[in-house]
Amino acid sequence: MASRKEGAGSAAASSSSTTGPAGKGKGKGGSGDSAVKQVQIDGLVVLKIIKHYQEEGQGTEVVQGVLLGLVVEDRLEITNCFPFPQHTEDDADFDEVQYQMEMMRSLRHVNIDHLHVGWYQSTYYGSFVTRALLDSQFSYQHAIEESVVLIYDPIKTAQGSLSLKAYRLTPKLMEVCKEKDFSPEALKKGNITFEHMFEEVPIVIKNSHLINVLMWELEKKSAVADKHELLSLASSNHLGKNLQLLMDRVDEMSQDIVKYNTYMRNTSKQQQQKHQYQQRRQQENMQRQSRGEPPLPEEDLSKLFKPPQPPARMDSLLIAGQINTYCQNIKEFTAQNLGKLFMAQALQEYNN
Repeated sequence: MASRKEGAGSAAASSSSTTGPAGKGKGKGGSGDSAVKQVQIDGLVVLKIIKHYQEEGQGTEVVQGVLLGLVVEDRLEITNCFPFPQHTEDDADFDEVQYQMEMMRSLRHVNIDHLHVGWYQSTYYGSFVTRALLDSQFSYQHAIEESVVLIYDPIKTAQGSLSLKAYRLTPKLMEVCKEKDFSPEALKKGNITFEHMFEEVPIVIKNSHLINVLMWELEKKSAVADKHELLSLASSNHLGKNLQLLMDRVDEMSQDIVKYNTYMRNTSKQQQQKHQYQQRRQQENMQRQSRGEPPLPEEDLSKLFKPPQPPARMDSLLIAGQINTYCQNIKEFTAQNLGKLFMAQALQEYNN
């Protein structure tokens, strides 16, 4: 999966270089403001993403693909997409970048929007805040400033509402990723927290008038029993699974806290040893001076006392961001269930 993401970033860079200024759109992205304020998606693109997961997504396996479209002022219009083909690591002859370039070239020949504007990925119970996604989105956003990543949650969609969100890396995190310095000092200097890593861009789904008429006709023909399923008071395993994943991430966070506490103890212990060593050297030099002997030569303390390696701060931020995502999912799910329970209680009191 890692090779696929690296290939995607390379294809994005190739797309922006071969298509010239048009490949990077017309957005004006400053260092402080996002280049994209809204994402407009054609209904056909949404159906393609859903169909891609239904055909190739299995369990925790995610599906990915390329988003195509154009940039109009501060609005990103996604008009087409195509999936990444499923292949194993044994397919050494498969070139991911060449495949994407050939697909975009074919779409250009039939007069379809072929400009690279991002990528999409499915998620398993909202588990998408990972280092792989951060690195992949940085590659896209560094090559094409207006790029976004669409996260499609099929399990949440099955609960009755389409779950499709667009994310971008914040300008602060982009600067840190460009420097490739993820030390605690650099993250503190950039004021990077788990809340300032990704920014969500509002999504608008747009359909033509003919498609709206078709959807209206299909809605009239749909079975009435399917609509009543949304009023079911029984809770599915969605809440339990989210709680289980949340507890797993909390356990990982506690392990990171233990590592940090160990690092702080080792640092404090080393500082005490360094201080004791300096005192011994000072006392010995005073004794040598009283005997008329020259003082001991100064030594490089950094070589004698190598500072312990601090734990990776970025991993902790990603875990905290994933915990925040699980909490938001649980909050939305419980709010819907509580609404149903209050409505059922009101109906029962009314009937009595």
